[in-house]
Amino acid sequence: MIVALLNQKGGVGKTTLALHLAGELARRGRRVTLIDADPQGSALDWSQQRSREGLPRAFGVVGLARDTLHREAPELALNADMIVIDGPPRVAGLMRSALLAADLVLIPVQPSPLDGWASAEMLSLLTEARIYRPQLAARFVLNRCAARTVIARETAETLADHDPPVLSSTIGQRVVFADAAQTGRLASEIAGDSPAAREITALLVEISRLGIGRIAS
Repeated sequence: MIVALLNQKGGVGKTTLALHLAGELARRGRRVTLIDADPQGSALDWSQQRSREGLPRAFGVVGLARDTLHREAPELALNADMIVIDGPPRVAGLMRSALLAADLVLIPVQPSPLDGWASAEMLSLLTEARIYRPQLAARFVLNRCAARTVIARETAETLADHDPPVLSSTIGQRVVFADAAQTGRLASEIAGDSPAAREITALLVEISRLGIGRIAS
């Protein structure tokens, strides 16, 4: 099973969600490999920081920022229960390869006016990939949501009947996610019963209910 976090727009929280979904899957006993397909290598940096802090490895992290990803990811999947891809911004060839590799695409978006939540190019690439992968599933994920904002509600309502649709689980703008990125930790390790940790758990539960492969036990 391969889940890819993708969006042409940078700064929407792809790496944060990829790391935390991989961490939650690993916490549930799954063998997980995270593929860092972003040339910036933020997930690899996180993994190296974790090692410097003397923390145990949570899951494997592999750098694979090349457009042969759709051929190499399935090979890595032979030795893992789950592959999570942290995708690149604004690299069309890499994006196409990640789309062709994935079983499920999650598109993180921040609450914003209609013209800000997704680029036409991202949706065009998704449509193109479905020519070759008609069963490719995709969902928007509202990320970095301030609590009870009108714009978050309006964005969710706008996407409710969209293709791809939006998941009902949302991820808040949490300081603990920034702390996790800097320290090589996960939100659940910093504060196990924090809103951030609960949101990641709820997100994984909702994804598992989509019935796409065996995402969570």
